[in-house]
Amino acid sequence: MKAEYGDDVRNALKALRAGGVILYPTDTVWGLGCDATNAEAVKKIYSIKKRAESKSLIILVNSPAMLERYVDNPPEVALQMAELAESPLTIVYDRGRSLAEGVASADGSVGVRVCADPFCDELITALRKPLVSTSANISGSEAPAIFDEISEELKEAVDYVCLWRQDDRSRAKASSVIRVSGNGVVKILRG
Repeated sequence: MKAEYGDDVRNALKALRAGGVILYPTDTVWGLGCDATNAEAVKKIYSIKKRAESKSLIILVNSPAMLERYVDNPPEVALQMAELAESPLTIVYDRGRSLAEGVASADGSVGVRVCADPFCDELITALRKPLVSTSANISGSEAPAIFDEISEELKEAVDYVCLWRQDDRSRAKASSVIRVSGNGVVKILRG
């Protein structure tokens, strides 16, 4: 674990293992996260965001191997795209598995991003499970590009606020989103 953020990872991990929700920097915007296999933690995220439970959440994994544990029969073309993407890319797959209720869409599809961010990688590696990642905002309001744009209401609602990159002023944007169906057909959902 990197010394520069090791304590932050340990504290976030403690909250995640206790079924908590964390506020953390991702490879894109600041996000709310929890253990994607913990149904109660997923419910907390919906409550904090004031988001309709009919809307699905995306998950972050840190390797194609982890992706294959939580997605049924991912098309080879999608795995190749995930590995070759030069910027953050969320891929919606037809069917997720072993995830908490509320993570996947009503049709069973699930959005997954193989995250290359070192902090997120450490966190996912230590948790040994995927992380829910949804923008750190109340549903319907603007996604925060930097920590200072996150509402106090949200900061107070989570179980742990990560310290890593709070002073980073580079303005990230949300990932591109595509859907790859089992037959290999690719549809761009957000460019």
